[in-house]
Amino acid sequence: MKLGILVNTDRHVKDLVGLAKAALSKGHEVIVFFMDSGVKLLSSQNVKDLCNNPGISMSFCDYTTEKNGVSKEEFCDKMICGSQYNNATMNSEADRVILL
Repeated sequence: MKLGILVNTDRHVKDLVGLAKAALSKGHEVIVFFMDSGVKLLSSQNVKDLCNNPGISMSFCDYTTEKNGVSKEEFCDKMICGSQYNNATMNSEADRVILL
């Protein structure tokens, strides 16, 4: 199963990490897309640690990153700088999507 997680707020980093780790422990793939104020979580060390897991793919909306004044320099190198196309792709590929 593929679990999609759409992160559009900066309030649920512990939930994001917990859900992703739980899904991975069950052998599921995880796709995460960050947008709006959720891009602020990309500088969190907990999110950076998730990024290094081979079972997780992460992307973020370049437009809302710039709009929120978040520097992309400190993000994990494996994160994809994208657009709402990445969000649409996640929603198409995931079996279930959770919104945080």
